Amino acid sequence: MSSKMICAGCGWTAPPLDPRPFRCPRAGTDDVDHVLARRLESASPVPFFDTEPNPFVRYRTFTHAWHTAQAIGMSDGEFVDLVRALDAHVGGFVVTPFEQRSGFWVKDETHNVAGSHKSRHLMGLMLWLLIAERIDPSVAHARLAIASCGNAALAAATIACAAKRDIDVYVPDDASRSVITRLEELGANVTRCEREPGVAGDPAYLRFREAVARGALPFTCQGNENGLVIEGGQTLGWELASQLAARGTALDHLFIQVGGGALASATIAGLEEALALGVLPRMPRIHAVQTLASPLRRAYDRVVDRGIDEAIAHRSQFMWPWESAPHSIATGILDDETYDWAAVLRGVLSTGGSVITVSEDELREANRIAGEGVSATGSAGLAGALSLRGGDESVGILFTGASVAGQSRDDS
Repeated sequence: MSSKMICAGCGWTAPPLDPRPFRCPRAGTDDVDHVLARRLESASPVPFFDTEPNPFVRYRTFTHAWHTAQAIGMSDGEFVDLVRALDAHVGGFVVTPFEQRSGFWVKDETHNVAGSHKSRHLMGLMLWLLIAERIDPSVAHARLAIASCGNAALAAATIACAAKRDIDVYVPDDASRSVITRLEELGANVTRCEREPGVAGDPAYLRFREAVARGALPFTCQGNENGLVIEGGQTLGWELASQLAARGTALDHLFIQVGGGALASATIAGLEEALALGVLPRMPRIHAVQTLASPLRRAYDRVVDRGIDEAIAHRSQFMWPWESAPHSIATGILDDETYDWAAVLRGVLSTGGSVITVSEDELREANRIAGEGVSATGSAGLAGALSLRGGDESVGILFTGASVAGQSRDDS
């Protein structure tokens, strides 16, 4: 196989045809930041110039699922048929718009499946599970589990419903009633999770971890819990690279809102692969945007002094849950921890970018400029980008989630 799952923290490599290459077995045994990532031994730039509208068909040869399917004897045509069959039940993935608005280049995910970029992550993961169950039939019968405050849960439930899979969704106690209603309509088993005095961390995430320990599959958007969820999100970065190449332009800056970090780490990885294949002339400077409750900025300040390699080797000294329950109109980037922090900071540091914190007033102004239909979380990257407004450099942002009745419901 020319695709492997390798731990970025210790170098452990998942065995070939492992049906559950989700989490490094050494995770939790020491203070190293153990996160699995897909690595390709070779790739072709041809998909970047294809005209196929479905990203999971167009970029399939970049995925661990496709390489594994080939290894177990599936033909390329059979894999494409598998993608299209699932896609027909989820509403249809297509390349999302990339256009100039108010002086910025905007990649707009608000009309994607389930209303956000999160569906990309979970679609890629479900395609893996459909391949993995051919290796180990027990995968087909295991319950799925996710912790989320909004769009990740909706995307997971939408795709689980399409694949006829049972899913348990763990949400914070203050989760939107409209989101919970929709989750239940999709057949999800929803559990509200209250914060416990003296217990650090997101209670929904803690309950999710307990479910995985009992045997549930991590159908989640936290890369530290399931490294394969990142490559589904990479379709956004690959699309962006294709669109930039088609326009003959490059971005000087890209602002990405960060909660758990999977959106940023996936987009960065996708762009880096495009750069390595000669599709992009250079990487944009990556700027990660968080609210004033910013575990990533706290880690960034320490990494600048001590270095990313030391940070990965001593995770607890750089990344830990925010001490108080965070609050913001951008509810989707209020993760107690930035789970994919190391990959995001590598991208920030290697491109000369930054980690930016924005106020509630700045989030409101950005959401006003973004316009109706974009949630406060979905436009949070714009809040950071406004600091460069008026310059001559090209600036990109991501509108990642739609609003529901004027309220944010997405997590990034």
